Amino acid sequence: MAGFVTELRAAGIPVSLTENLDAVEALRHIPLGDRDAVKYALAATMVKNDAHWKVFETVFDVYFAYRGAEYRLGHNPEDDEGEELVRDLLGAPEGDAGGGMEALSAEQLAELLYRALQEGDRAMLAAVARAAVLRYAGMEPGRPVGGTYYLYRTLRQLDLDAVLARLLGESGGEVPDGDLDDRLRREEYEARIEALRKQVEAEIRRRLVDDRGAEAVARAVRKPLPEDIEFMHASREELVALRKAIAPLTRKLAVRLARKRRHGRRGPLDFRRTVRESLSYGGVPAEPVFKPPRPAKPEIVVVADISGSVAAFARFTLQLVYSISSQFSRVRAFVFIDGIDEVTDYFKGTEDISAAIHRINTEADVIWVDGHSDYGHAFETFWERWGRQIDTRTTVLLLGDARNNYHASQSWVLGELARRARHLYWLNPEPRSYWDTGDSIVGQYALHCDGVYECRNLKQLERFVEQLG
Repeated sequence: MAGFVTELRAAGIPVSLTENLDAVEALRHIPLGDRDAVKYALAATMVKNDAHWKVFETVFDVYFAYRGAEYRLGHNPEDDEGEELVRDLLGAPEGDAGGGMEALSAEQLAELLYRALQEGDRAMLAAVARAAVLRYAGMEPGRPVGGTYYLYRTLRQLDLDAVLARLLGESGGEVPDGDLDDRLRREEYEARIEALRKQVEAEIRRRLVDDRGAEAVARAVRKPLPEDIEFMHASREELVALRKAIAPLTRKLAVRLARKRRHGRRGPLDFRRTVRESLSYGGVPAEPVFKPPRPAKPEIVVVADISGSVAAFARFTLQLVYSISSQFSRVRAFVFIDGIDEVTDYFKGTEDISAAIHRINTEADVIWVDGHSDYGHAFETFWERWGRQIDTRTTVLLLGDARNNYHASQSWVLGELARRARHLYWLNPEPRSYWDTGDSIVGQYALHCDGVYECRNLKQLERFVEQLG
């Protein structure tokens, strides 16, 4: 438990001392032989965010894996009926499952896989997963890997796409394409195949833990939480996780900003006047004096670079700002590469902000010459066409990495905007150590900004937007 909690914290899941004690107490009230009961008892006391579930599950599988003398065939050792079924299927003598698995030919294993998926038998799927890892993974004791390579080798040999095609071909012949029954059947087989993938991954992880220990494997398989994923280096799977995380984040931010504005109706405390008024009470500040409140809702103008690797950052920032647009008096959006275009109207009349983002990527007029970033030309065009519309109510957000391909910076435009606007902020998705290296000229632009912020992930973006409100 101590190592498990330490790894959860290292992975980014906040587990307090009280929650740790609650988790240990919960284990006193459940059967410790029931692995699922242990898993969900710990989750109920330690996991507060649905986005953290996958990381929790991975760490649990590492620290509470079946291994050693108690491990049998990749499923609960107490499931005697399942063990007998698997031994019969593999032809292994009682008490020795490994020999039966090793004796399977590739054709026998493929047929066993087909039967397991067709019947949806969980015990059989667990046996197939173990046999497939034993035959195809080629695991090497002591090799410092996280298991992804072994998983790829195993799944490639199983050729699950071909197995799915065979399942659908033999079971759906009398059902027309597009029929509801046909779609449901496909979804059921796909769910079984996904379950097999998880079994294979868990089997590889168990063997790694047996070989190298839980701590070493946990470090190797550790993945960032959705809010810690870097926009510029996110994989396709991680981008999906980010899209799922953005919706609850926007709801939380909207509530937090509304509460902040509601509590700030009287303005900040006027310390000097409060002290002066307290003299009539013998120095006791019985009647605090507050400054007049500032205008509640700022007008936001977002100017975003949507070229190359910063496109994902611009997408999530625009989505976040527009999702909480009710907390601002007005939101306008501009996007650029070497040309610039206003896309405010793309967000009007639509509840699906993703559709507006798609229109931006396909319809916005952002190419001037060659489609390579030219911040100078984009800023100069923005000033000529829209600069006079910026006033003291406007907060301008500039989004981009400031990599200008060695073009003229035209930083004077930011100086003019800073003089007219209420605030001028720059959000950069690159690590701070990369700033002003190569063709990055963020330092030239920073001279005119009220603040330049590193926004590499949702957590940093959330902190900035909360401050903005």
